[in-house]
Amino acid sequence: MSGKWSVVQASKIFNLSLPELFYKAQTVHRENFDAETIQISTLLSIKTGKCPENCSYCPQSIHHKTNIKSEPLMDISKVIEAAKAAKANGSTRFCMGAAWRGPTSKTLPQVCEMVKEVKKLGMETCVTLGLLKEEHAVALKDAGLDYYNHNIDTSPEYYEKIITTRTFENRIQTLEHVRNADIKVCCGGILGMGETTEDRLKMLVVLANLETQPESVPINQLMKIPGTPLEDVDDIDPFEFVRTIGVARVMMPKSYIRLSAGRENMSEELQALCFLMGVNSIFYGEKLLTSNNPAPIKDDILLDKLGYKKASLASA
Repeated sequence: MSGKWSVVQASKIFNLSLPELFYKAQTVHRENFDAETIQISTLLSIKTGKCPENCSYCPQSIHHKTNIKSEPLMDISKVIEAAKAAKANGSTRFCMGAAWRGPTSKTLPQVCEMVKEVKKLGMETCVTLGLLKEEHAVALKDAGLDYYNHNIDTSPEYYEKIITTRTFENRIQTLEHVRNADIKVCCGGILGMGETTEDRLKMLVVLANLETQPESVPINQLMKIPGTPLEDVDDIDPFEFVRTIGVARVMMPKSYIRLSAGRENMSEELQALCFLMGVNSIFYGEKLLTSNNPAPIKDDILLDKLGYKKASLASA
């Protein structure tokens, strides 16, 4: 890790007056991106349920009693059909997620074929498959994978209160394998799991101090799913959420900051504030793995109201 940022520095940014934080975040954003363009990604669950991990937020864990129906690895023809529909709706990146601890020698080749076929459509490819071994990362790179998503979720200190079946260090090691294979990193976290402001800032400091900052940083607002340990946790304050987005933008100026899970429960006004803080990517489609997401037409109306345009495949 480069050690460029400290929690003290992050806290100073977070505690700026809101107008000053908006100005700082917008300045950084405009220096690195077209401030009126939003990159669109689509996320598909290619294998659902029966995950052996005990992530407290996840309805797909075998440790929680939720109403998620388990489904095997999806047929490649259905994946390509979904990818074509996503491209037609304006998505430039197609993300595929599997509820595993990690891929196996049997399942990884099937995912690699999916990556190859999606690449043929001219889209960027991303997968999230859990923990990766070094050879798995190399195989995915050889298949043409552009991005690997593996969130650190929260601060190192709060992590064990959310997950105990794999360590924070396990996650960092997977990110190292991804980087060593020359795959771009998509890595962020979840806000509103009962963590403190300091935990959120510590999470951002870890991301910002990686030797190479993630090209994509998804910021999720917890989706409180009945049957999970976090179903009754208190909501995060909206301005706390917005300020955290602003800190992420200032500390990771060249990263795409993606407003990810939780948008279904956000007002248009809250989403607009996040965009103004430097968010320039969203997930598009009515489902994010198994959680609800705004309907595409609803997003189109909002982006039109705000004067944003979708990024093209050439500019993404």
